Amino acid sequence: MTEHLDVVIVGAGISGISAAWHLQDRCPGRSYAILERRDNLGGTWDLFKYPGIRSDSDMFTLGFRFKPWTSEKAIADGPSILAYLKETAAEFGIDKHIRYRHRVVAADWSDADNRWTVRVEHDGEEFEITASFVFAASGYYNYDEGYTPQFVGRDDFEGIIVHPQHWPEDLDYQGKKIVVIGSGATAVTLIPALAESGAGHVTMLQRSPTYIGALPDVDPFAVRTKKALPDKPAYVLNRWKSILFQMAQYQLSRRFPNFMRKQLMTMARRRLPEGFEVEKHFNPRYNPWDERLCLAPNGDFFRAIRQGKADVVTDTIERFTKTGIKITSGEELSADIIITATGLNLQLFGGAKISRNGEEIKLSDTMAYKGMMLSNMPNMVFTVGYTNASWTLKADLVSEFFCRVLNHMAAKGYDTFEPEHPGDKVEQRPLLDFTPGYVRRALDYLPKAGARTPWRLKQNYLFDLRLIRHGKVDDEGLKFSRQPARVTASV
Repeated sequence: MTEHLDVVIVGAGISGISAAWHLQDRCPGRSYAILERRDNLGGTWDLFKYPGIRSDSDMFTLGFRFKPWTSEKAIADGPSILAYLKETAAEFGIDKHIRYRHRVVAADWSDADNRWTVRVEHDGEEFEITASFVFAASGYYNYDEGYTPQFVGRDDFEGIIVHPQHWPEDLDYQGKKIVVIGSGATAVTLIPALAESGAGHVTMLQRSPTYIGALPDVDPFAVRTKKALPDKPAYVLNRWKSILFQMAQYQLSRRFPNFMRKQLMTMARRRLPEGFEVEKHFNPRYNPWDERLCLAPNGDFFRAIRQGKADVVTDTIERFTKTGIKITSGEELSADIIITATGLNLQLFGGAKISRNGEEIKLSDTMAYKGMMLSNMPNMVFTVGYTNASWTLKADLVSEFFCRVLNHMAAKGYDTFEPEHPGDKVEQRPLLDFTPGYVRRALDYLPKAGARTPWRLKQNYLFDLRLIRHGKVDDEGLKFSRQPARVTASV
């Protein structure tokens, strides 16, 4: 007999743990399971093993609203974050609902049966689970394969080539010459970690610069509040201080981009050697926050350059050679190891095939409602975090709203919700108002957003508090319905 659950949560990372806690807290009578394709919980924080992995936003907002982050460290390393997630899951009994090595292959909604049929692969065998609701908490990138361009001459290189998403645990880089291709958050994290843990020399090879800011990993404000207040009120205060700081920085960048650019350039100059070509290597063509700002805690990235352990080359790749990389200027960068920190491949729903009545749904034909539900997908919610703030802020709001919807349905006798595509009444826009390469590569694949609420994704936590936490559940965009009772013919 096929198992039936009220809610199937896909993914046991930050979003999945958040969804489970809110379900338990706000909808305690609902049955649920978390299907996790990997052997462990944690999502990103279990997958990535490269040296130095850390948060690129503060832990007072990357941490859950319901589970205080008690360390004074605002920027935490990957193992500490993973330990925090495991502790959270165990403390609230969420870990008992996680089914590991369960990969969701497909999900099909039946209008006749008013439920999802979820096809799951586990240890080489496939089976089905039915669910009234599906909560997709699998993030937005492909866990199986990162993005690597087709480099000419790649097979000629006689050294080791590594993508950070698949870091070999036994990689020996002691005393080795390393070239890191890329200038995003991963590269900015890797380079000082490699330089400070025994690499011979590290070169960052970038096609174009990225904005890099420096903040202390221990927040002095958090130190003071922790001494003065108990853990919970200290956490609330630190959390709101971080939220407001993030928002102020973002709004200042968008309204006065030249001012913020100048501030970042000045900060870089102060931290780099005299005569360093800051304009060439750290002044992007785009404005601050057109792409995500990279973070160097305590200025560690700049320190590695200042100490001569790392350098930056801004150029394009002509080809790989036996001993390194030949760049367009004619110079050859010699390397024992090349690390392709070239980004991710976007993928929603963990790559599962989503269909309705057996007909596959094309994601690009759908429109996102409040950035968490899609038209033509009844009784399904997904989480995509903020691009300008911590992922968890949005994850917690999505989980809250989902529970509000479930309780509204129970009170009114509804069993189905579905965002109604507004059609030509609302101008279509990209789902993510954000321009890094991994987003641009996926624009034709992603759902659309709209030009106005509730279809517009504003990337603004305070706005979303009003819209999601305190706004109406039954607004113009969300349709609720009851399944007609089945009539059994009498004989």
